[in-house]
Amino acid sequence: MKLAKAIRTIPDYPKPGIMFRDITTLLGDPKAFRQAVDDLTDPFRKAGISKVAGIEARGFILGGAIAHQLKAGFVPLRKRGKLPGETYAVEYALEYGVDAMEIHRDAVHEGEKIMLIDDLIATGGTAIAAVELLRRAGAEVVAAGFVIDLPELGGADKLRALTVPVTTLVAFEGH
Repeated sequence: MKLAKAIRTIPDYPKPGIMFRDITTLLGDPKAFRQAVDDLTDPFRKAGISKVAGIEARGFILGGAIAHQLKAGFVPLRKRGKLPGETYAVEYALEYGVDAMEIHRDAVHEGEKIMLIDDLIATGGTAIAAVELLRRAGAEVVAAGFVIDLPELGGADKLRALTVPVTTLVAFEGH
């Protein structure tokens, strides 16, 4: 199955000139969803991953399924103020401003092997912040997986430069 066909493109969302790549159609297609989860999981079945970290919110959906397949735990990486316990936080730049994500301080342990998951990588700002956050918490980020890559924006290459192996399933030129 060609996963690109299961992904809806919505032009001019959230602003004119943007081609929004919507995975909700992929998630709603049982064959496409299973293939995406299997394709992101298979290269890392023997990597000794103890937890999968998913970036809010679509990374939760994919990450939970991948964690199940790997017999690993799941760690939510959330927006500031959404976790009730003690957290580590990291701020990162957005196109117009700054955002932050958090992880519970006890979510990962020193040296744990973690796989990072989200639906899409564009400029890499969110994923790089997630790697920084996981490393600050003591984890070893041994893999990152994304359904969609927007390669001209360079995010996957920036993660690779941080020595994080990256798997992407579908590349869309133009954003």
